[in-house]
Amino acid sequence: LELLHRRGVDIMIALDTSLSMLAEDIKPNRLTRARYEIEGLIDRLEGDRIGLVAFAGKSFVLCPLTLDYGAAKIFLDTVDTDLISVKGTAIGDAVRMATRAFGSSEKKYQVLILITDGEDHAGDPLDAAEAAADAGVRIFAVGVGTPDGELVPIRDGDEVNYLRDSAGRIVKTRLDQATLEKMAVLTDGAYVQAGGGRVGL
Repeated sequence: LELLHRRGVDIMIALDTSLSMLAEDIKPNRLTRARYEIEGLIDRLEGDRIGLVAFAGKSFVLCPLTLDYGAAKIFLDTVDTDLISVKGTAIGDAVRMATRAFGSSEKKYQVLILITDGEDHAGDPLDAAEAAADAGVRIFAVGVGTPDGELVPIRDGDEVNYLRDSAGRIVKTRLDQATLEKMAVLTDGAYVQAGGGRVGL
């Protein structure tokens, strides 16, 4: 008879809160759908610690690792695109922040679920992934955008405008799938492309 001991998993979720997460190619929009699915994931946990990092142009730990799933959901409910004033998609920064948030290793499985729809314009996400791998963190990247790009609606009551850059041109948000795949490979994780109206957790 072989006795199996289950070790609790430490899970940090890094969630992109940039404006492009308001795109509606996944209903009702990317960010809201991601929140629904994260909540469903929390409901399935047993003895695993969960934490949450929010990021746009900067990142911060919204919820430290905890076994208090109710508290984690309360933090999750606060997530919207106004949470971080610095615009952009700093994926590398989010990975570094999440890796530090695991703290000293207790030889637990450490998993980072990275949910993003964009490209990193602020740093080197592959360097961050290598540092995560060195710390024993596996990255499971979820791409919720499209490589071809998607318009970002900005709703004000019944009126709909589209996100524009400083020159007034309509912005398309594009997914850098290749980089996310490399980050997953570097950490012995996996990459998932969202589709079919779901994020893919």
